[in-house]
Amino acid sequence: MYTTKFRIFYVIVFILLLNPLIQGQQDEDLPLSGAIEYALKNNYGIIISRGNSQIAGISNSWGNAGRYPSIGFDVSNRNSYDITDPNITNNFVTAGLGLQWNLFNGFRVWITKEQLAQLENLAHGQSAVVIESTIDDIIMGYYLVLLQDKKLEVFEKVKTLSEDRYKYELARKELGGSLTYNVLLAKNVYLSDKANYLTQEVVYRNAFRNLNYLMGFESERFWNFTDPFEADSMEYVFGDLLEKMKSDNRTLKNQYINLLLKQSELNIKKSSLYPSLSLSAGIEDNWSRIANPAGNSSTGNGVSAYGNLNLSYDIFAGGTKRRAVKIASINEELAQTEINQIIHNLTNQLYNEFDYYNVRRELLDVERESLQAAELNLQIAEEKYKSGVINSFNYRDIQLIYIQSALSELEAIYNLIGSHTALTRLTGGFITQ
Repeated sequence: MYTTKFRIFYVIVFILLLNPLIQGQQDEDLPLSGAIEYALKNNYGIIISRGNSQIAGISNSWGNAGRYPSIGFDVSNRNSYDITDPNITNNFVTAGLGLQWNLFNGFRVWITKEQLAQLENLAHGQSAVVIESTIDDIIMGYYLVLLQDKKLEVFEKVKTLSEDRYKYELARKELGGSLTYNVLLAKNVYLSDKANYLTQEVVYRNAFRNLNYLMGFESERFWNFTDPFEADSMEYVFGDLLEKMKSDNRTLKNQYINLLLKQSELNIKKSSLYPSLSLSAGIEDNWSRIANPAGNSSTGNGVSAYGNLNLSYDIFAGGTKRRAVKIASINEELAQTEINQIIHNLTNQLYNEFDYYNVRRELLDVERESLQAAELNLQIAEEKYKSGVINSFNYRDIQLIYIQSALSELEAIYNLIGSHTALTRLTGGFITQ
């Protein structure tokens, strides 16, 4: 019995000691910069793209391009028997060290090395696109959590007002100053607002989990968000944005690298039109043994060295090489067309986001004024309702107007943050920063 009591005591003490640690984990501060830093370290997409960049860097070597010779060692053993006289056996052992070196193949080595360097740059560029996309998702995910939290506060405030109204009608009914109909109406409104609050709690938790996923943490990791829920309202000059987009947009930069790759591919195809010169050199050691019927055997040993040059040139191959050059040339032209298409498309996106940003700045001012009027109207309506100047229907309509104004103001902030983030991404601001 005493042992059981002591165990319970120890468990309680352990929980009390552990509780501050749990609270410390739950209350860990998370600014937006910290969320981005965690994502850069832990996000799955960034880790994969970083690995692809490392692979491209390892592949970018002169050895892969074919600049250096290949050296190999070979040993072979061959045995034979004379069918007419099985007593005669032949044994041959050959060992050799050889070198193969392509001295010239139409500058293909240098072109290939340049192509490998471009592939490495493209891998880095694609990784930068993934990083930009992740940063965009983190920013919007971070502020989405704040948005859902602010919405939760609005629903909680309205739920509290509805609960006070329901209690007020109950108290009036007990004193004979209210009808059952009014009490039931107030109860229905309260339950509806409570249901909205509970639903918003789920939406808030989902946004929280999605952000944790982007940062590479477990779903139930708790954070204390320190950045305020507000949007920058700075002014942009479209000409400056367009210039930055053309010089810093990662998608456009990657397409320029793709154009260089197409040009390298064209040069490689052209290199096949040149003759090729190769060198083969080495040393061989041959050992042989022949056994005869008389029981005698003879052996032999010889060492030889060789060095050969080989010049080859395809005089006619059905026009395949010329066709390959023509196809590569068309691919180069298509890559240039794709660049023009991307510039046109990005310019349209920039125009759209620039217009959205300016409109959303004005809409935010409108929504703030609307919310101020709705809050004041709600305060006045609460006093009028309790004094009997307005009925429950009028009071509920004013509550709904307040809810809509509060939510619209929050959405306006979030939309303005989204436009600012989109402009930053289109102009390559994330990577530049």
